[in-house]
Amino acid sequence: MSNKIGPISLSDIRRFGSEFSSLGQEYILARVEPGDFSSADIISPWRFDGVTIVLMLNASGSVTINLETLEVPRYSIMVIDETMPVNLHCDDVSDMEAYLLFLSKAFLESVNIDTNAIGHHPFHPENSPVLKLSEDNTALIQKYLGLLRDNAEMPDESHYRISIARNLIANIFYILLEIDRQNRNNKDEADKAPRSRRINYVTDFLRLVRQHFREQRSVGYYADRLYITPKYLSLVIKETTGRSAAQWIGRHVIIESKNLLRFSGKNIQQIAYELNFPNQSSFGKYFKHNTGMSPSEFQKS
Repeated sequence: MSNKIGPISLSDIRRFGSEFSSLGQEYILARVEPGDFSSADIISPWRFDGVTIVLMLNASGSVTINLETLEVPRYSIMVIDETMPVNLHCDDVSDMEAYLLFLSKAFLESVNIDTNAIGHHPFHPENSPVLKLSEDNTALIQKYLGLLRDNAEMPDESHYRISIARNLIANIFYILLEIDRQNRNNKDEADKAPRSRRINYVTDFLRLVRQHFREQRSVGYYADRLYITPKYLSLVIKETTGRSAAQWIGRHVIIESKNLLRFSGKNIQQIAYELNFPNQSSFGKYFKHNTGMSPSEFQKS
């Protein structure tokens, strides 16, 4: 068993199940049947350069994402992006039944989803990536995954397969939004109001941070990209999410630092340069300020 993160690509996914459907480099849908998974498949951490959706039909267990362990019950769904190293554990591997949908980043960028609607979606970075479903909702999402499978198996000369796939993926996300809305019965009236420009700033800021935190840690950089002042950006982010803009940036940097320190096999100096610190010393001070321990202490913990 390796303790290093194993990056996987669309071409590597055949180890995740026995039934596959794929639409070029756009997506691959894997159906996991009882007995498909081995312990090694579950234990080894992996990271996919895109978005992974896991629909759990049977068995239960836990998932370690960014070094945080979360319970994954039967009838639940996870949406995992490329920033999240994943280590999935099942109570009984032989009994696992699930769908794993791997979506390329290029394909997702072409999916039309209303950004106002997803301003506070259930898989927003401040929320858990695991969403509990009812049996009926699980069956509904399973039907859409079946349509994605059927769409992938249409003849190659079919002209509208990608358009069909885009709409099916958008529908799945809207279903999850509706489930999340129904689950939040005690929302206050402010949450029920139409999404404002502030929410768009938050959504765009978090998207930019996820793209650029390895190179840019200045609030001013992100404010410039959004054409607003750093002071106003900090105010909007703090009032909307409860965390400051600097805290969001630092959160991403520290999570990635911990993953690299624990799994990459690189030394501290290499990690400092990868995260765009001028030297090992400045990285060490930044890490200790945010975690209370030095990078070497964390590696030994």
